[in-house]
Amino acid sequence: MSPRQTRVTPLGEIVADPARGLFMGNRGCLHDADGRLGRARWRHKAWICCLLQFRGRHRPVMTPGRYTELFFLDEAVALAAGHRPCAECRRADFRRFALAFGVGTAGRLDAALHAARLCPSSRDQRRHTAPAAALPDGAFVLLEATPHLILGRVALPWKPSGYGAARPRPVGEVTVLTPAPTVAALAAGYRPVLHPSAAAGPG
Repeated sequence: MSPRQTRVTPLGEIVADPARGLFMGNRGCLHDADGRLGRARWRHKAWICCLLQFRGRHRPVMTPGRYTELFFLDEAVALAAGHRPCAECRRADFRRFALAFGVGTAGRLDAALHAARLCPSSRDQRRHTAPAAALPDGAFVLLEATPHLILGRVALPWKPSGYGAARPRPVGEVTVLTPAPTVAALAAGYRPVLHPSAAAGPG
């Protein structure tokens, strides 16, 4: 069976790939009765990042009429794509993120993130530039058309199955994929859960 179109990239795209990740999430119901995505890439502003297992809940992926399950390699990818921790299954992480973000309620946080993650005219991912040296661990940048995770003195290239060989942290201005207020939350101390393949990267 071909993989479903449920994997989210740091570029905010939803692609089909067989690789498994550490987290799931949703943006509302994006699929039809045959499990195919339509043109919409969100139905509400609450883009969340959830645990794969919570209180024994289980259902088939892409149940007709229900929200579309999306999957991320790790939390840093989810944050880059514009998601935030779920306030139900990841309550403690949500509180830490909201505190670092500087917004106390889910509704206000979602509104701020929605404005920061999308270009109003094109509805594409909103990107910004920043000095690479000032970026906190967990932020994603675009280097030679490939998303890279900033971690310590290195940058790790992303792929759906995990991170590749480390390269030195870039110098100068870089294109940042992670929304600006989320970068600020990372700088304020929020630490996302990273895929095990990132463990060999810090320098």
